[in-house]
Amino acid sequence: MDKLISVAARLLMAQLFIISGWQKLTGFSGTEGYFAQMGIPLVGVVTPLVILIELGGGLALLFGFKTRWVAAVIALFTVGSALIAHTHFADPNQAINFMKNVSIAGGLLWFVRNGGGSASVDIAMDRPSHSS
Repeated sequence: MDKLISVAARLLMAQLFIISGWQKLTGFSGTEGYFAQMGIPLVGVVTPLVILIELGGGLALLFGFKTRWVAAVIALFTVGSALIAHTHFADPNQAINFMKNVSIAGGLLWFVRNGGGSASVDIAMDRPSHSS
């Protein structure tokens, strides 16, 4: 049951970042335009970095690869995103999105603390090889 839960937890958390990163990648110029409109500097650098964190980090989290480090980076990114994009609290939707981001970061901290679980690349890489 532990393997099923660890895979399900990673899948449920990672899918948000994988989908978001993929949308940014396939709509790269639109993403750059949106970031520029928000006043984010260096969009030519920030956009690929965001895609790497979301898509690359999401895939790493999904497979449980370097789970603790990846979860920490994504958690910081998610809090940063909340502070940059969701602070117009007079708009109830922005307030909810801010709280969702903070909640997601809290879930990611669970992975920082506990790793990817028993069915992860991290665990498979830690197993001793039985070949001679």
